[in-house]
Amino acid sequence: MLAWERRQFDLAVSDVFGYHALQLGLPEIDTLQTNRMPHRCLAQSIDTPSLAQAAALRSRSALVTEFDALPFREHSLDLVTLPHGLELCPDPHAALAEVARVLLPEGRVIISGLNPASLWGFRQRRSHLYQRIGLGQTWVAGSHEWIGYWRLRDWLRLLSFEVESVRFGCYRPSFQNKQWLDRMAWMDPIGQSWWPIFGSTYFLVAVKRVRGMKLMGRAWKRHSTIGVSPVAAPVSVAGSAHQTSRNTENPIEFD
Repeated sequence: MLAWERRQFDLAVSDVFGYHALQLGLPEIDTLQTNRMPHRCLAQSIDTPSLAQAAALRSRSALVTEFDALPFREHSLDLVTLPHGLELCPDPHAALAEVARVLLPEGRVIISGLNPASLWGFRQRRSHLYQRIGLGQTWVAGSHEWIGYWRLRDWLRLLSFEVESVRFGCYRPSFQNKQWLDRMAWMDPIGQSWWPIFGSTYFLVAVKRVRGMKLMGRAWKRHSTIGVSPVAAPVSVAGSAHQTSRNTENPIEFD
């Protein structure tokens, strides 16, 4: 799964340009290694990391913070990657809202997560059932709730994100024996064609859209009208003079 996700991140971040990029969680893989931004940072949860994560943190400069309270200004980052960061966060919706706050308009967020509608998701739910009745423990330890693709898509839409691309992968069951994993390798190419949305992991790229006001011209057209101007009525000057002279010659007499 990590090998598949490394390939997806390397392809996705190589063409994203800007100045500031941030990776949230899972320091075992470097999701920004093919990106060419001058400022790249790794942020790890404030919880105590595992031994593998501690070794990865020592090899890379990292920032320890809460995912739902990032120490960055609003509209200050060009790219944020979350390799299973939402599953490792107690409040994934608040973490996603914080990512929307720090991203610039037209900035990108790249998310990888475990799909609950898959063979791996079925095993995780079965392990939760066994844990409740005291017959075992959670299969994927340390993870909180697995967020489905359609649910994540609704969250992104509410935060003014537009999904640019999505891919699913890892269709074979989760065997600990490498021999059985190799035997089930035929399920990966067939799963891409027959049941693409049931991959055990998904990879999603979304763009932050900011809807601004655009000044438009007048929505109506002026119709051409005929100009009308006042015109003086013609008066007969000769008739007026004749009437005046006649009244002068025969004046009216009053008693």
